[in-house]
Amino acid sequence: MYAVAIDGPAGAGKSTISRAVAQKIGFLYVDTGALYRAVAYDMLENRIDPSDIHAVCERLAHITVRLGYENGDQQIYLNGKNITEKIRTPQISAAASTVSSIGEVRQFLFSLQQDIARENHIIMDGRDIGTVVLPNAQVKIYLTADVEERARRRFVELQQKGIHTDFEEVLADVKRRDENDMNRSIAPLRQAPDAVLVNTSHLNFDQSVRAVLAVIEERIGRE
Repeated sequence: MYAVAIDGPAGAGKSTISRAVAQKIGFLYVDTGALYRAVAYDMLENRIDPSDIHAVCERLAHITVRLGYENGDQQIYLNGKNITEKIRTPQISAAASTVSSIGEVRQFLFSLQQDIARENHIIMDGRDIGTVVLPNAQVKIYLTADVEERARRRFVELQQKGIHTDFEEVLADVKRRDENDMNRSIAPLRQAPDAVLVNTSHLNFDQSVRAVLAVIEERIGRE
């Protein structure tokens, strides 16, 4: 099975670009960030502070997270309920960044991610895919963009989904997530030594997709 690991900071376009690339080459797309968002959503729904490690770990015993697909689009199920449309708010983003720094949460989701990779040709995106989850992936890409551009893209995405916020709030959220993701003690966000850097600051969506496709075709073409 072929695995493409795409890592990068919040708002880099990993999800939308990875999904489009996966459709073009017939791979299964896995958005691992959505898994952490599902855990964060459950904590907030149950009034658990995402930074309370003991409470979060206790709650994990009562959580089942599952991936499903409808018309090729990834769906997230929490305890059997589809919550895909409920996990993209800034509040959930911040909580997801917090719970993702907890080792027990990462271990809780680790086997699920690896099981999917063993059974499918996949494109998996996240923060530690190439460094921790799929260290032997045939293709590793570090996808990034300037922080203001990433915030702008996230702001537009939220507006299109009818989630009303302001740009400064989104920018602050992106910066906060960068700080948390890059400085956490467990599986911090970093570019794997063998990952190809793709900076999309000055690329539109189609150009970004082509840039990622070019890397995949070059690497897999050598196999």
